[in-house]
Amino acid sequence: MENDKSVVAEEFRFSKEHEWVTIREGLAVIGISDFAQKQLGDIVSIELPKIGNEYRQMQEMAIVDSIKASSDIYCPISGKVVEINEDLLEHPEWLNQSSYELGWMVKIKPSNINEFENLMTKAEYDNFVGKIK
Repeated sequence: MENDKSVVAEEFRFSKEHEWVTIREGLAVIGISDFAQKQLGDIVSIELPKIGNEYRQMQEMAIVDSIKASSDIYCPISGKVVEINEDLLEHPEWLNQSSYELGWMVKIKPSNINEFENLMTKAEYDNFVGKIK
């Protein structure tokens, strides 16, 4: 599978905890960054939230297990889960292979769209992770 970094344009925003979010058809689509999946190593399982769950910004919503560690995933934007990527439960490796396309985790109906604007742009995030490498 080809690397999907090229799909990350300016419509993606990032949290300091390495989640990404983009808005599609009024919904926030959320996953983990390419940087995060590289830090985790081979991902072996994922626990996703239930549809209908509501989260505040930066509240824990999922868990990713890799060969290196177990890592909490935080909700980068407040809202209600309306869809989960059930295919990830059988194919957690998609987070490693295609973190911005096949590896999306959840879709949320945002309750405060202004939170999106306050997240880091791609350039800001690249600068942020460049300082922690």
